[in-house]
Amino acid sequence: MDLGLVAGEASGDLLGAHFVNAIKQAHPDLQAAGIAGPRLVQAGVEAIYPSEKLAVNGYVEVLRHLPELLWIRSRITRHFLSERPRVFVGIDAPDFNFALEAKLKQAGIPTVHFVSPSLWAWRPERIHRIKQAVSHMLVVFPFEEKIYQDAGIPVTYVGHPLADVIPLVPDGAAARATLALAAGPVIALLPGSRLSEVRRHAQLMLDAAALILQQHPDAQFVLPAASEATAQLIRRVAQGRPLPLHILKGQSHTALAACDVALVASGTATLEAALFKKPMVITYRVPALTAYLMRKKALLPWIGLPNILARDFVVPERVQEAATPEHLAADALAWLVDAPRCQALVTTFHAMHVSLRQNASVRIAGALEPYLADA
Repeated sequence: MDLGLVAGEASGDLLGAHFVNAIKQAHPDLQAAGIAGPRLVQAGVEAIYPSEKLAVNGYVEVLRHLPELLWIRSRITRHFLSERPRVFVGIDAPDFNFALEAKLKQAGIPTVHFVSPSLWAWRPERIHRIKQAVSHMLVVFPFEEKIYQDAGIPVTYVGHPLADVIPLVPDGAAARATLALAAGPVIALLPGSRLSEVRRHAQLMLDAAALILQQHPDAQFVLPAASEATAQLIRRVAQGRPLPLHILKGQSHTALAACDVALVASGTATLEAALFKKPMVITYRVPALTAYLMRKKALLPWIGLPNILARDFVVPERVQEAATPEHLAADALAWLVDAPRCQALVTTFHAMHVSLRQNASVRIAGALEPYLADA
């Protein structure tokens, strides 16, 4: 095996597929296997387990799935120790990957981790664990590089792959035509990719949509579903609601390009919305215990990536108790009537996009090349 990898969820699957395709330009016969989603499989990676097995978040949910997660990690560790890939790449999923990487590194297998955990936001003590587990860290945000340099961990800033694939000037009119949307405000609803996130956020967002519709009877709503399971859940929640709702099969980028404003669950989708230069309202709900523990460890006042990168509340965040349909609707409606504020946001997001556009897949392939040079 040339490359072993673990991608923890839909975003990791997408990010991994970009750089695996770049590596295969120089190594067309690359043998790669691990925990992978459909995009990585399409890129030629053998899925020993599907990425969705690791798509759990929050203390409560992780505890519920802990026996299965530990079993999978034990099995995949034994597999890699037996097959001994030239290099292992852990894509995000830090709690799962760092323990795995530590065992592989101890056994002499180089370990590269792609996408730093948010040490700058909470749990900075993890840097010591990372040093034991990771041979080389690849970071997607420029300010992260110094954290690892100061800790003596080899690090490369590669930029963010999404900044490379999303155009600097999106074509909103073409996206609307693709989705056959009529004239009037378009609001994108992105409740998350995990089923647990959709359970927490879909009803919240649809209730907010109903309030928006009262003020804008010509509004339309687009909701990209990450999987058929999430689409079915959304249809059940939406049943009986007289909403002009378009539930899409994937197509999150088309939905973001088409929309005037987005309601987005905190995560990678908030960065995607920023790269599409869209006004948004960031929201998130987790079980009460998870929220309590995370607040005690929080280092920053923001949770959304656009705000963290801007170091300011450039878009509103409605989290936990503040995540109500009334707040989300009011924030969305405020964007729709404030053109100067929207234009200022476009300028901020354009500069952010340029800073993250580093041809990341090629940079990642270059960072991995020393391990694969004789493959």
